[in-house]
Amino acid sequence: MITKRIIPCLDVRDGRVVKGVNFENLGDVASPVDMAKKYTASGADELVFYDITASAEGRRLFTDILTETARNVFIPLTVGGGINTVDDFDRVLKCGADKVSVNSGAIKNPDVIRQAAKLYGDQCVVLSCDIKRVDGEFRVFARGGRDDTGMEAISWIKRCVGLGAGEVVVNSIDTDGVKTGFDIPLLQEVCDAVSVPVIASGGAGSIEHFIELFKAVPTIDAGLAASIFHFGEVEIKDLKERMAAEGIPARI
Repeated sequence: MITKRIIPCLDVRDGRVVKGVNFENLGDVASPVDMAKKYTASGADELVFYDITASAEGRRLFTDILTETARNVFIPLTVGGGINTVDDFDRVLKCGADKVSVNSGAIKNPDVIRQAAKLYGDQCVVLSCDIKRVDGEFRVFARGGRDDTGMEAISWIKRCVGLGAGEVVVNSIDTDGVKTGFDIPLLQEVCDAVSVPVIASGGAGSIEHFIELFKAVPTIDAGLAASIFHFGEVEIKDLKERMAAEGIPARI
């Protein structure tokens, strides 16, 4: 069986890792370089680095701190934030990223997914989708969860996978930072809709939440979290040992 991946996420603003609740009230945590070293040594399967204000501020992702972070990561690294063009993909890959995550840039120009997949392969293109319930519908949000695009999320994800996105990160704004568990109904709908790997993000507060995720949505490929790993509430080693004990395949 394919092992379920555990992925810490570094939300970076002004060169520092930050964390908030429901995408708001961001507080300083640490240096992304120090965090990258920690997670590489702690058994994380991959690492995600988001420059979370690049799109909202209309600028390109900071490459200096990314390059330094990438030098200290010896597991697959996905990078996003301010990715709008194929040139942005190229620049980030040259900084040391293995995969590139696109969100607001794809909303503005969906064809960037097709162009990047053609140049670098589907496996390099990750669709990151910020989703919130609005009037009973799963809605896509842009610019770090600030703007409601009016687009229905499941059809948008299917469209992007059709264009060449090889992986999907589902960020539930409703559960982000709340630590009450992953958004199971949303994740099940996405997994039912596409055949590429799907990563769950938003809501993890305990080891039990990961166990619930992998058992409730067996086709989910990975669980992503930030604060519970950053602050030592959950140690990746302990999480993976529990997964193995529960019969969930994990790389230990």
